[in-house]
Parts: sequence; C-alpha cells; structure tokens
Amino acid sequence: MDDFEEEAGFDEEALAEAYNRGLQLERDGDVPAAVAAYREALKIDPADHCGITIRLAAMGRGEAPEKMPDAYVATLFDQHADDFEEILVDQLGYCVPLLLHDALRAHAPGPHPRALDLGCGTGLSGLALSDICDAMTGVDLSERMVEIAFDRGVYADLYTGEAVEFLQEFEEEDDSRPSWDLIVATDVFPYLGAIEAIVAAAADRLNAGGVFAFSTETLDAASFAGKPYILGDSRRYAQSGGYVRSTLEAHGFTVLAMDDITVRAEKGVPVPGHLVIARKG
Repeated sequence: MDDFEEEAGFDEEALAEAYNRGLQLERDGDVPAAVAAYREALKIDPADHCGITIRLAAMGRGEAPEKMPDAYVATLFDQHADDFEEILVDQLGYCVPLLLHDALRAHAPGPHPRALDLGCGTGLSGLALSDICDAMTGVDLSERMVEIAFDRGVYADLYTGEAVEFLQEFEEEDDSRPSWDLIVATDVFPYLGAIEAIVAAAADRLNAGGVFAFSTETLDAASFAGKPYILGDSRRYAQSGGYVRSTLEAHGFTVLAMDDITVRAEKGVPVPGHLVIARKG
C-alpha cells in the first residue's frame, strides 16, 4: 500500500498525512522521524488500516503481532481487487491453486461433497478445484474480492469475514454449525503468523476423514533462529516446516504431503513455501 485511501470512522485526512509523511521519511532514510510519524498515524487509527504495526516490526521498531490487522488486510485487498489477478498471476507468477489441485488429485482426490475456501479472493482456488468439489463455500475479508468471486459462479455460498473467526463462529440460519469435507487456504498463512487457531478451528469444522489443504511461505532454518514463524523482509509471515507439521499433529491431523513449492516471485526472486495436505484423524 503506497497511499492511504479508505473511508472510515476516524480523521482520514490526518491519518493520510501522518502515514504518507512516514512513508516519505522512510524513503529518505530518516528512520527515527518515520517511526514517529507512523506511531502518530497508529494513534489516529488503532484498528491499523495501514498495516503500521507490520511495517514497524519489519523495520525492527516493534514486535510483530501474531497476525496482520484485519482492517489492513481488508483495505489492502479491497484497493487491489480489480487488478489482483494481473498482479499476482501475470506479474508474480502465482499458481498455487493449480498446484493444490494436482496435490489433492495425488493424495486426497475426493470427490469432496462440501468444501470451504478460506481467503477465497477472486475465486482462483474455486475455479481450480471445481472438478473435485461438489459444493464450495467461499469466505474473504475483502468485500470487493467477494463480489468478483461471486461473478465467477463457482461458489454455492460466499461470505465476507475473517477466516479463523468464520471457522469458530459461523452458523446457518437455523443455528446449526456446518462442517466440511475439505477446507483449503491458499495464500492465507502469510497473513496469520501463528497458526494454532486456524488449525484447531479447521479440525473442529472438518468431518471425520476430512482434509485441510493450504500453502505457506517459508525461509531457511537459520532465518527462524528457533522461532516457529517470523515476519520476513516482504512484510509477510513465514512459518517453519517443523512448526507447521507439529501443530497439525497436535490437533489430530495426519500429514499426507508437505511439498516444497515456489509460491510466487518477489522482485524477480522465487519465494519458497510449502503445499500441505493433511487428513483429520
């Protein structure tokens, strides 16, 4: 996000001034002044639509939160929804949904009567998995993303919401708590950091023998320095393979596959990650 453009219940003009001033000062190399401007912006907007806590942590001037602020993620993707696929697929070489399709075909081919696509975005995974899923539900923080996904016509139901909260709280109109045979989450974990909550919630919502399939970003072991996850230079979270595996196993999953993949490119450099297929029970 280079500039702030968001309608919200705070002084937008003051926020934009402080945030953009911080950006310019950071570009000019005046880190102390940039940090002061960012913290001023954060006081104006504690919900953190600009992702200032993430930026400060990446600068080494604050602790990284366990996940990115929901307001920031929703704002980021609302702003870029209309050119999202051009950026992600055409420019960054993102093809995780297709890789996921092939991995599921190999390790858990289904068919899967009921599937849930967490962080569905514009529906790339919905399209890729449509031949092995009978009915798919999609959920995303970005309203604009959900609108575009709706136009694709591949989801039986679509909702706007945060992935973990949806898993924990969603009920049908008759107050029943639905469950699924397959839950997928492509390009969600880089925004979460800590994964215990999403893994536990997925286990709770899967039917017996159900499958949880997702992608992560990772780094070499030395980068983690013993930590389960870190905020990388790209201001996205990376999880270690050992952390992912142990968390899944602690919540009753059997790991069917944890394949090394290239998630996308960052400034022309391949970003490594894992594609994980895990079965409940």
